[in-house]
Amino acid sequence: MDTVVTLQAPGGVDQLRVSERAPQQPGAGEIRIRHDAIGMNFLDIYHRKGVYALPAYPAVLGVEGAGVVEEVGADVAAFAPGDRIAYAGTPVGAYAATRLLPAQRAIRLPDETPSRIAAASMLKGMTAYMLLTQTYRVEPGTVILVHAAAGGLGSILVRWARHLGATVIGTVGTPEKGDLARSYGADHLIVGRDADVVGEVKRLTSGRGVDVAYDGIGGHMLAKTIQCVRPFGVAATIGQAGGAIPPVFVDELRPGRSLAHPSIMAYIANAADYAAAAKSVVATMGSGIAATIAGEYALEDAAEAQQHLEDGRAAGSLILVP
Repeated sequence: MDTVVTLQAPGGVDQLRVSERAPQQPGAGEIRIRHDAIGMNFLDIYHRKGVYALPAYPAVLGVEGAGVVEEVGADVAAFAPGDRIAYAGTPVGAYAATRLLPAQRAIRLPDETPSRIAAASMLKGMTAYMLLTQTYRVEPGTVILVHAAAGGLGSILVRWARHLGATVIGTVGTPEKGDLARSYGADHLIVGRDADVVGEVKRLTSGRGVDVAYDGIGGHMLAKTIQCVRPFGVAATIGQAGGAIPPVFVDELRPGRSLAHPSIMAYIANAADYAAAAKSVVATMGSGIAATIAGEYALEDAAEAQQHLEDGRAAGSLILVP
């Protein structure tokens, strides 16, 4: 029997239940993976709360993981038992020791890439790829603003953007997180939850503003983020960890700023885009651009881990280990 964590209904962490189930038999085109590690994302919290509703309940949360293929279904020729793989995106169902996965979603892992790093990095890495290459093409000389620069996604964005030759301004909540963001390569840091972000960005850019800003905080931060962007630059809203986002009026985008609301789940639903993003992420993990694991929890402690993530205490990524 294998451990599985199910969400009974949308709500708090008290809605998560730990139980046991027999390993499932893969159907045609499916594989069964035994997880070495399961990645955690704010998307899991949005699913748990019902911000993004799931098709039915009880439901198993989780959209990324890494492990070993245990069994393959009919018509699966690309993988065999014993292969190491990782995945990200739909269908949800990662909070389990074993799970079924469409074979086309499996990404083969090189021997040198640890499963824990892959589990923590796949979805965030694909998100960074989408933001840095599709939402706004970051190149040498691009100036960017990354909120929560020491967080799970932020740490990858900072490293990857610096690798591309960008200048990175990061925001962090504490001096300790500032030290981390600086170690990832951030050129400038704005420290403190009540810092004058707009004023500091204007000062650091000699009044010009940044080319592109990535805001996963939400709440009232998005309005400030838009003000940090130069004319004809882009503000990308990618989450609402700090609360729901008030309406944005068109006049707030003057003079000529653009507001993007990219969805990583929609982006990687396309098979070709998923393959391209995955290939790039696997390559960047090999060069050291990967998530920093801030904590590991046993799978049965998923509720505690989610609370840790939701409280904003994690300086990096959290993973679950069956």
